[in-house]
Order: sequence, then C-alpha cells, then structure tokens
Amino acid sequence: MTFWLLKSEPDTFSIDDLRDQQEAPWDGVRNYQARNFMQAMQPGDSFLFYHSSCQPPGLAGIGRITRAPYPDQTALNPESPYHDPRCHAERLPWVAVDVAFVEKFPRLLSLAELRELAGLEGLALLQRGSRLSVMPVEPDQWKILLAAARRT
Repeated sequence: MTFWLLKSEPDTFSIDDLRDQQEAPWDGVRNYQARNFMQAMQPGDSFLFYHSSCQPPGLAGIGRITRAPYPDQTALNPESPYHDPRCHAERLPWVAVDVAFVEKFPRLLSLAELRELAGLEGLALLQRGSRLSVMPVEPDQWKILLAAARRT
C-alpha cells in the first residue's frame, strides 16, 4: 500500500462532502507532476484529505483509493470548471481516481501544527514553494501525521 496526500478547497469539495457521498471521483487535477502521482495510485492506497486555500488549512481526514486511474472526462466538458480546451478524446492526458471516505479527524490538524511535528522534515507539503495538490507520503510520515491528527 502507498500513502498519499490529496488537497481540496473545502468550499469546492470537503471531507464532509466525501463522507456524505461515501465515494466520489477525484478529478480536475491539471498539473503534470500531480497527474504522474495519480497514475501511480492503486485501489487500496490510503490518503490524507487536506483542506487548502482556507483558514486555517490542514488535515481533515482519511480516504481510500477505490479505482485505478482512468481518463478524466471533465477535461472534455466545456461546462466543467476543469475543462481543458487543449484536450480531445484522442489526446486526454489527465486522469481521475475514485476515492472513498474512511475517517474524519476529531479536529482539523492545521498547517502550523504540522510544521511543529518532529520527523516531517522531508514531507513535500512542508517544503517551501510546494503547491502540488497530490503528493506521496512516506510510511513513517503517515504514522506521525495519523497520531497527531487523532489526538484530541
């Protein structure tokens, strides 16, 4: 199993939305490096759900990948906020995965709190200039993050 961190703006799609739907597509990623990470995802992988572009940003819960990467059709839909006019059915570089709700943390673990945790020096989220919406998490980092997030 591989561990991931997926970012979403909570006013667009939040951990509560995923909990309410139980399963949903994770689509709309339009960065090639993030796309490459998504292409490596497999059913059964777990991810930390991170609320971004809000105050405060932070870890909100856990989800699971339920479907391997597949072509992200939102890129072809002019009505979609994720439409990519450069794409067509024969050339669709973007992928989506399906995700399921696992757990909502008792409280949001803020970015400021994450920066204070020992053992996360290599976590991509905490690197200066890191803006990726999809990134891998090492198993030791996963354990540290879960322990901190589950503390009330």
